[in-house]
Amino acid sequence: MRRTRILLFSFLLFHLASYSQKSNYKIIAYYTGSGETIKQYPIEKLTHIIYSFLKLQNDTLTFHNEQQKQNLQQIIALKKDHPNLKIMVSIGGWGGCAGYSELFSSAEHRNNFAKSVISLFKEYNIDGLDLDWEYPTIEGYPGHLFQQSDKDNFTALVKTLRNEMGINYLLSFAAGGFIKYLEQSIDWKAVLPEVDFVNLMTYDLVGGYSTVTGHHTPLIDYMPKQESTDQCVQWLLNNNTPASKLIIGAAFYARVWEYVEDTNNGLYQNGIFKQGVSFKDFDTYFSNTSGYKYYWDRKAKAPYQYNKTKKLFATFDNEHSIAKKTKFIRANKLGGIMFWELVQDKPTDGLVDKIEGRL
Repeated sequence: MRRTRILLFSFLLFHLASYSQKSNYKIIAYYTGSGETIKQYPIEKLTHIIYSFLKLQNDTLTFHNEQQKQNLQQIIALKKDHPNLKIMVSIGGWGGCAGYSELFSSAEHRNNFAKSVISLFKEYNIDGLDLDWEYPTIEGYPGHLFQQSDKDNFTALVKTLRNEMGINYLLSFAAGGFIKYLEQSIDWKAVLPEVDFVNLMTYDLVGGYSTVTGHHTPLIDYMPKQESTDQCVQWLLNNNTPASKLIIGAAFYARVWEYVEDTNNGLYQNGIFKQGVSFKDFDTYFSNTSGYKYYWDRKAKAPYQYNKTKKLFATFDNEHSIAKKTKFIRANKLGGIMFWELVQDKPTDGLVDKIEGRL
């Protein structure tokens, strides 16, 4: 009888510990949609929503228009039924960082921006800010200014924000998931103590400008000059980054290339980027009559599809790769997972469900 009680107690302790660890993982959704549309998704399975992207008017954080303000207010209202949910806002994004290099080179502008952030947070009950500057110091969107001083100015911006925020608000940034960014864009030693977590954009690692196909969000790299989630994370861990601050990225969309010859099922072949496809449309786009055939790259732990007749190649995340990524998070004791973006998921039985079920 005593042995039975001991075993039962051990069993309860094990599951209590498992639950406690599970509850610490962050599941972060970037979101650009309306305040009504979001209600159809499993909000209870998210820990954070990052509404993207607000506007910088000179050096002041504001809304693009009245509709965007109303959307955010509706999203913030979700906290009434989900009190543990954190609602953050983001600035920047691909194509949205024009002028950042010049603007944030000024201490006056950084201070004005930080004060406007806090003012907006207090007025609308916002929980935090995510900086999505693509990219400090290195080339991002074609034509956007970048300069060597961006690295120090980004550090100064983060420190200014943290000084203004205190400990009352969350501060994060979206980081490029590739080695050049990791090595050149950020002073990690100076920045990491100031932020709550880092959203690693470990997708678009083969982007729309590439004329060669590949996995755009692979877990593992195995070819020369190939980028991957593992390579990004290991670089940061080797540079003394706290694992708990690292949030890896997942893509809720496919990238499709055309004019891809039937060699190696289209993988690592010449092609021209054609389009993106949301995960919620996969069943239609990759239907049994579409001409696509599914493949799984065991080395990269990444799926892809190839249409031999139309010479189309597609790379993406799906249920299988998400399972591998969540296992990777647990094995490396990382902070969690984020994704771009919620509106591309299926409202039910989508990738959010798969993530939450495995974390």
